[in-house]
Amino acid sequence: MTSSAAPTAASPSAGPSVARRVLLVGGTSEIGLSTLARLAVDGPITACLLGRDRERLSAAARGLAVGGSQPVTIVITDAAELDSHDGAVAKAFADAGGFDIVLVAIGRLGAQAGLDADPQEAAEVMRVTFLGAGSLMLHCLRRLRDQGHGTLVVLSSVAAERPRAGNAVYGAAKAGLDALAHGLGDAAAGSGVRVVVVRPGFVHTKMTAGLTPAPMAVAAEDVADATVRALAGRAHTVWVPGRLRFVFAVLRHLPRAIFRRLPL
Repeated sequence: MTSSAAPTAASPSAGPSVARRVLLVGGTSEIGLSTLARLAVDGPITACLLGRDRERLSAAARGLAVGGSQPVTIVITDAAELDSHDGAVAKAFADAGGFDIVLVAIGRLGAQAGLDADPQEAAEVMRVTFLGAGSLMLHCLRRLRDQGHGTLVVLSSVAAERPRAGNAVYGAAKAGLDALAHGLGDAAAGSGVRVVVVRPGFVHTKMTAGLTPAPMAVAAEDVADATVRALAGRAHTVWVPGRLRFVFAVLRHLPRAIFRRLPL
């Protein structure tokens, strides 16, 4: 795990009894909601869920409220509708009075056939996972910079490290988002804003239901635990589980002729 000299997730005025303000971009994400629930264990939070499906967002908000997060608000926008992003993010920040933590957890898994994937499905995976998520991340990071503090957490994937043939579309989209997050994190250095990129391996969620789990698969709660630990530390890149960092340190440097033959 690598580290940076960025500030902690809470605002300078926040203390143990002050509710941290958290924005979940991708407000129905299982990993994102697990992370908010885990944050609430350590102290009160006020949460805002940003997403496109009002009914599912409302259900997620009720679940968080039962778990102790209060109040929970929702803002409607669609990752694929880029023109709506600025207004939606502005509303979320204005309604909450700013945020201490922003978690971007947007992605669409699909086009698993690689070269033979349906072109429209492949385009949608790339549009949502990179373009949509990247646009929302940019708007949130600018708002955090303007307020002068906060932590932006971006949910990436180990697939970003070296996309494989059978998962090329999703892997490439996550690679773009991962690179953008790291680059913007460097651009934000000195502004009081920290960017943390979380790279989980295979995660058991509804999105991956029916797929054959990869080695070292984890649950959404495991990613949440690792993310909350990272918020309390100084890391800027987090692997889940941590040993995947060493696995990909090897895979990253394998000759291409060997890598393409691996059963990944």
